[in-house]
Amino acid sequence: MRNLFFIFSVLMICSIHSIAQKNDERPNILWIVSEDNTTMLGCYGDKYATTPNIDNFAKEGVLYQNAFSNPACAISRAALITGMHPSSLGIELMRSDYPIPNSIKFFPSYLKEAGYYTTNNAKEDYNTTKRKNVWNESNGKATYKNRKPGQPFFAVFNLGVTHESSIGIHGSYENLQHDPEKVVIPPYLPSNPEMKKDFALYYDKIEKMDNQVAKLLKELDEAGLSDNTIVFYYSDNGGVLGRSKRFLYDSGVHVPLIIRFPEKYKSLAPSPIGSITDRVVSFEDFAPTVLSLAGVKTSKNMQGVPFLGKYQEAEKQYALSLRGRIDETIEMSRTIRDKQYRYIRNYMPHKIYGQHNEYYWETKSIVSWEKAFKEGKLNALQSSFWFAKPTEELYDVNADPYNITNLINDKNYKNILEKMRNDFNKLMIKNNDAGFIPESMRVDISKNSTVYEYAQSSNYPLKRILETVDYTINRNNDHLPELIARLNDENPIVRYWAATGCTILGKKALKAKKKLTELLNDNEAVVRIAAAEALYSLNKSTKGITALNNSLQSDNELERLEALTVLESMNKDVKSALPAIKSMIDLHEDKKNQEKQTWQLPHDVKVAKRIVSNIQMN
Repeated sequence: MRNLFFIFSVLMICSIHSIAQKNDERPNILWIVSEDNTTMLGCYGDKYATTPNIDNFAKEGVLYQNAFSNPACAISRAALITGMHPSSLGIELMRSDYPIPNSIKFFPSYLKEAGYYTTNNAKEDYNTTKRKNVWNESNGKATYKNRKPGQPFFAVFNLGVTHESSIGIHGSYENLQHDPEKVVIPPYLPSNPEMKKDFALYYDKIEKMDNQVAKLLKELDEAGLSDNTIVFYYSDNGGVLGRSKRFLYDSGVHVPLIIRFPEKYKSLAPSPIGSITDRVVSFEDFAPTVLSLAGVKTSKNMQGVPFLGKYQEAEKQYALSLRGRIDETIEMSRTIRDKQYRYIRNYMPHKIYGQHNEYYWETKSIVSWEKAFKEGKLNALQSSFWFAKPTEELYDVNADPYNITNLINDKNYKNILEKMRNDFNKLMIKNNDAGFIPESMRVDISKNSTVYEYAQSSNYPLKRILETVDYTINRNNDHLPELIARLNDENPIVRYWAATGCTILGKKALKAKKKLTELLNDNEAVVRIAAAEALYSLNKSTKGITALNNSLQSDNELERLEALTVLESMNKDVKSALPAIKSMIDLHEDKKNQEKQTWQLPHDVKVAKRIVSNIQMN
């Protein structure tokens, strides 16, 4: 009996040792994530950047030349954590908290189930409701050092020193280390003192971030873990200077990505150490890639393509990035990018690029840019930011890195345009992009279900919606009869986009006036709002103000925001709505005082106060 016990004990010890060895064979994976910086690094060719540590890190790893994000942090992080396009899930609108199905997991939970110790220090910001059982630790002190001996880890460290606020609400020009007179200002921005100083200040912040990266790498080395750890360095989105973050140009979505493979795992590297790869990758690819590196099979839900590891797949052709509402600014655009060209589809081209955004306007250079425009001090390129957009944009990024020469009407690029346009529409269908569902409807949908599930149902005829929005792709009224017919469609989302199409056409859609007037009594609030906007665009008609005022009394904050956005576009003609707008502000102030809250203004109140201020100033 004693012999049997001895043998059993030996077998158990060997088994435990075997498991420990197996765990040791799996790589640790470390993410170092900086905020809001595009490729303003020495290793990416920026001659004025002071980034010796990241530059050296690139020599030890593989630099990705074509890595792309979404244009703001929460939207990017939604893609990172799910391995899916946020627009497929209906969570692409900034700082929303719409739920997603339980079957769609945050990917670290798969690693945790596989025995990894998962830590996040500290930003989550995943643009959806919180999940349990994702992280062993997620806070400002989270570290891989608390794991069990021999346990592999997946750790994330977020560096906020380069965040937009560093040149906005927390920005200061005191003690600048980089010379404002030596920075290179992109041609689409004015080269004024504020712009130069903000660029110099941002180079200072990037230098500080570079030192923080070095500190994290040193800690890893001192812990004796560098030889067992694959390290990613990347930024969560582009930015953060003018026409970068929030926008779908390379300045807003082209991000640095460098991955270092220790000798033990160099066979997992896509190319030799110190090399550059031109493979196209985007943020939804990161989750399946990390799982693949850890030997964990990718979830079937994930839309991303694993680009490293056991389950690596063939390279995809395009990176898709998206833009929806950001803070109080309602917008909708999508873009695809291959190794040479960027195609952008603007679904709300009647809105100017430079829509006012309270947080964006905290940055001195943005305020100075708008001021210079109003004073007539800008050239045509610099002024274009303050005008309505084209429905489509096409750029040869290799020849035009600043994305300033739109090739849509260039006959030499006709075939490229047609191919990218067709490929883009196929991707929209394949991904079942839920972005056409107005946000006020999402609020109601989310009370009983998820936007994702709604978009999978017959309530969301995506092909018909895409057909409707494409009736105005050329900004002419060739398809006005079809557009007017769609104003009668049984589906409210189709009616909404048909009305928005009339707004895009403006005076060219005058024949739709009767039907648009009828839609002011539609049973869906957002359709009434769209009809009011369209009527104003036809001939400055304010017939829709009553419908808009009614929406200001709604319990749905996003319905109020949608109505206020239209009212703001009416400029001085909005005066008759001022009593309703002021009443809404008063209700907010009463609630704030009752609850003794000091939080940031809700999006609808920001716009309401701005309307009142603008009317009083004029």
